[in-house]
Amino acid sequence: MEREVVESELVLPTHLNFKKLQMYEKYPKGQPRSRHWKHLKQILQADNFQNYPPDEPNYVNIEAPPSMHPPKRVCDITGYEAPYHDPRTNLRYANAEVYKLIRSLPNEYVQRYLSLRNAAVVLK
Repeated sequence: MEREVVESELVLPTHLNFKKLQMYEKYPKGQPRSRHWKHLKQILQADNFQNYPPDEPNYVNIEAPPSMHPPKRVCDITGYEAPYHDPRTNLRYANAEVYKLIRSLPNEYVQRYLSLRNAAVVLK
């Protein structure tokens, strides 16, 4: 006996529930898949910044209130983050090797380092 072949059309859902975002939703037909970066001029045109109040910070009005976080302290010699400072010279340092170097520096060099940081103090 031959089996009878019945033709039927399968009805598939347009998207699968177990996937968050389908490729056809993300990239409709005919659109390239690369990311397009916008220039500042394009952002300003799209953002319609004229409607914002003048005291609210935006791309055009970059003036913002000062940060509420404390500033990071940087080692005066190496430029790394400095958790310590020398009480005698007032220089910041990152580790023990830099501390030894700071203690061996003459006063004129210490003054130069402090003047770079705008913290020049007359040492005794």
